[in-house]
Amino acid sequence: MAGGNPVFDRLNKQIEKERYAGFGTPQGQPAQGQQATQAATTGYASQDAMTAQQLDELYARQSAGSVDTGRVTVDDVVIKSLTLFVITVGVAAVSWFWTGANTDMTLPFWLGGMFGTLILGFAIAFMKKVSVPLLMVYAVLQGAFLGAFSQYIASIPKYDGVVQMAVLATLCVFVAMYIGYATGFVKVNAKTRRMFFFAIVGYGIFSLLQVVLLMTGVIDGWGFGGSGGLGLVLSVVGVGLASYSLAIDFDSIDHAVQAGAPKKYSWLLAHGLIVTLVWLYIEFVRLFARLRD
Repeated sequence: MAGGNPVFDRLNKQIEKERYAGFGTPQGQPAQGQQATQAATTGYASQDAMTAQQLDELYARQSAGSVDTGRVTVDDVVIKSLTLFVITVGVAAVSWFWTGANTDMTLPFWLGGMFGTLILGFAIAFMKKVSVPLLMVYAVLQGAFLGAFSQYIASIPKYDGVVQMAVLATLCVFVAMYIGYATGFVKVNAKTRRMFFFAIVGYGIFSLLQVVLLMTGVIDGWGFGGSGGLGLVLSVVGVGLASYSLAIDFDSIDHAVQAGAPKKYSWLLAHGLIVTLVWLYIEFVRLFARLRD
């Protein structure tokens, strides 16, 4: 299934590939190969070697859960998400105060974090193995960028309060999208995923072009459309895409849990969710700043 987050796209494909290894069967039930083995080993020969009491105990034993079988669980994803979130926010706080006291460090933190996460993002998305240290480094660079970016916005008098508004709006949208997805109000299916995929590819190309033009001085300010009507429409589109991306992420996490994906992917799922949250925050900052203009 195609989605907007390359991390989740790769994970969904990997889950399908790993079904043969026993993952992807309903939780509490053995895989087909395991069923055949159990049927063979619990036949008459085994019954001859086991007492009636042992057979009763075996029958009464609970099925292996997600933790016992090494499968990813919602709790795993929540814990890993909180871990990466704390790292990102902690580093962002350090970057915020550091660049506030040393304004000449704003650009190095900003560009270093931005390009560092861009490079690592591609590496993480296409790596065959899940590298937890690499995810940690990504969170650190992401925090460095966020702190410098937010401090710069807050230092401009006309944007006073924009950062706080963006943080609050991001948290509110996160809660709203989760409730909407959990209650079925926000739908995610193969059709919406395909539509979202093409929309996000187009928006991604547009954003990269805008960054290049901004850095070369061809355009300035907030980019295409400035703070006019077109610029506001573009910001609203960005917020809308980032918001729906949360629903895609929730669905991907749910899909991974139901499919019985290996536990190692809980870190990758958490990483993808934090990346979407940061994207949503940046889009809100751009929108509120344009409104102030």
